[in-house]
Amino acid sequence: MDELQLIEERTETVPLADSGALGGARARLMAEIAVAGTENVAPLRKRRPWVWTGVGAAGLAAAITAVVALAPAGLEPPTAAADPVAVLRGAAEAALKTPDNPPKPNQFVYTKTKQPDGVRESWLSADGTHDGLIKMPDGSTDPVPGCRDGRAQVYKGDELVKGVTEPCTRWPHYRPDLPTDVDAMFAYLNANHSGEDGDYNAMGKDVVALANETYLPPAVRAALYGAAAKVPGLRAVDHVQDGAGRPGVGITWPLKPEDDPEVAKPTMIVFAAGTFLYLGGNGAAVTASGVVDAVGQRP
Repeated sequence: MDELQLIEERTETVPLADSGALGGARARLMAEIAVAGTENVAPLRKRRPWVWTGVGAAGLAAAITAVVALAPAGLEPPTAAADPVAVLRGAAEAALKTPDNPPKPNQFVYTKTKQPDGVRESWLSADGTHDGLIKMPDGSTDPVPGCRDGRAQVYKGDELVKGVTEPCTRWPHYRPDLPTDVDAMFAYLNANHSGEDGDYNAMGKDVVALANETYLPPAVRAALYGAAAKVPGLRAVDHVQDGAGRPGVGITWPLKPEDDPEVAKPTMIVFAAGTFLYLGGNGAAVTASGVVDAVGQRP
């Protein structure tokens, strides 16, 4: 009995699912294919093509039944068909394939985000020593003083107070120093989190902050998404849109048990459906980014 005859016989008794019902399952399958065989994030390797090997007629029949009966007629697809871990690992693989054009110390990391109240633009110092700027959606500007020799210029509003400095901590926005290993990155996030111990929603905000306006080398960005996949209680939200209306799949971090769900909202990070490229988080969509030579320039 050949495979085509077997398929014909099985589909006579098992109803085919419509394309709409299979959409979520396809997204999940493609995510798993993207990361098949990887428990930790690693550089892409050449993979062998899929082949049927060592499968008897009974095994093939069961496989065909599973495919055609994946979403039987009359049943609604699940609310979230995507697996959050598979999506994040797929995002890590996608990050590894992006080109790396690291900024020079005197350059700036430019990011444009579409937010609910308008457009935000930022020019942030690659090495943290040069004065940057954030242009808010309402048109106002927020200077970001560089930190040189432990001191930073003082601003009153957006006006420089001449001759006055204050202690500072240098915060570069090009981070080749961050871990490229998933476990090491997870340890880094735990050691430098913004919330209390065990507050994974706060960790989610830290992940979004790094992903949004920091230039991360591909291996670092891949480790960031791989580390995020280690958080327990993640949820996937299918068929979401980012702040710019682009379709994607959202990943939310768990709230603490004592959090009031009416007040506390889970952090969400959004990846493009199909490609798993990063789109944004917390309602803000990254619509442009790059490296420029001076504040005010755009890539």
